Amino acid sequence: MSELIQILCVDDEPNILKALRRLFMDEDNYEVFLAESGEAGLKVLQQHEDLRLVISDYRMPGMNGVEFLSQVYENWPDTLRIVLSGYADTAAVVEAINLGRIYKFIPKPWNDEDLLSTVRVALQHQELKYQNAHLTTELKHKNAELEEINETLEKKIAQRTEALEIRNRVLAVAQGVLDVLPIAVFGIDPEGMIAQCNDMGHAIFPVGGMGPLGNSRCDVFPPNLNTLVDSLGSGTDVSQTLKIKYTQYRAEVRRIDSFSAKGLVVALIPQES
Repeated sequence: MSELIQILCVDDEPNILKALRRLFMDEDNYEVFLAESGEAGLKVLQQHEDLRLVISDYRMPGMNGVEFLSQVYENWPDTLRIVLSGYADTAAVVEAINLGRIYKFIPKPWNDEDLLSTVRVALQHQELKYQNAHLTTELKHKNAELEEINETLEKKIAQRTEALEIRNRVLAVAQGVLDVLPIAVFGIDPEGMIAQCNDMGHAIFPVGGMGPLGNSRCDVFPPNLNTLVDSLGSGTDVSQTLKIKYTQYRAEVRRIDSFSAKGLVVALIPQES
């Protein structure tokens, strides 16, 4: 069952209020409240702040319709306001529109169908306004969430970029350390590709523009060194004195089996003749 739409009718004539009640009683989704003065109407609004629509007479003793609707607009600006008047007074119409910010000015006696149609259209416009406001608020929340996500993402990217820069600096220093060593050092990945090589290694095996890097050790190393590497098997280290290109080396092969890296390290240490 849909929620009832609450309507307040204000008029100092009881017969007018009864007629309005009968008119809206035929509609299933309206709940009608009645008040015989502007003061009484304000009390009803204070007790039922979800009232969607107010229909008020223009000429009433005490607080007239414009004064009443002005207070309604000031305190409940989202409540729709319609004026009923039996006087064809243009100045009164302008005053009601300017001060009460009314939605419609309807003359007495009214046509029931016209009045019901006006109320339906007014409530439809109001509902669209509510939906637009809700969508706008939801969009603002989504935008705020997106901004927060972007900010978090930017921070993570910055952190990762910083970590990558630090790692690159560490690798550069590590490579520099390897390059000044008086021995040749090669890092071999689990597939047998040479993934690391220092300057002395490049000098011993000058293969192509990048030297040994990216090549299979079987294609770079001489048979006696490959045989030594193969002899490691499942062991952790093996060593042997080998002659490579007329130079005597102490060849050391060690296995790398850590969480972050796996493979082999091959070191060629020149021997004094």
